Amino acid sequence: MCDHRPTCPNGAHIVAAHPEQGWSLLCDGRIVFDDTGELLPDGQVVAPLRPYRAPVERLVVAA
Repeated sequence: MCDHRPTCPNGAHIVAAHPEQGWSLLCDGRIVFDDTGELLPDGQVVAPLRPYRAPVERLVVAA
């Protein structure tokens, strides 16, 4: 974990990267995922930011 108090002066930095698995551990204890989601040290989840997608029933399929 990061020794800076209260936080890193230049923002949290990566201390362990696992791109093959799609996540990285930051020095402040957060785990960030390639899909922009996060898992915070206290167990809270930050949902990934996903672009709007039309519901399946609205999609048009050409045959």
